[in-house]
Amino acid sequence: MELEFSGEIWFWRGPAPWHFVTVPVPECRELAATASAVSYGWGMIPVTARIGTTSWATSLFPKDGRYLVPVRTSVRKAEGLEVGETVTVRLTVDG
Repeated sequence: MELEFSGEIWFWRGPAPWHFVTVPVPECRELAATASAVSYGWGMIPVTARIGTTSWATSLFPKDGRYLVPVRTSVRKAEGLEVGETVTVRLTVDG
């Protein structure tokens, strides 16, 4: 499964701070339909993500009925991204 969507980069200040893009509701429905076949636990979905020319392997986090794409520091630096910017994310579900 491959998906493409746009979303805003936001920062979570929890005990392990991280940057995310929230997957829009329509794409979350598609992912939820696939989750049971590919999830390795806790509802995490392994994906290859791409923003701009930068690709990385990660897992989508389920949160409040949606999924979150974690955006690594190396990705943000490579693409020159800041909190609040809207980016286009391409996901390929692995597994």
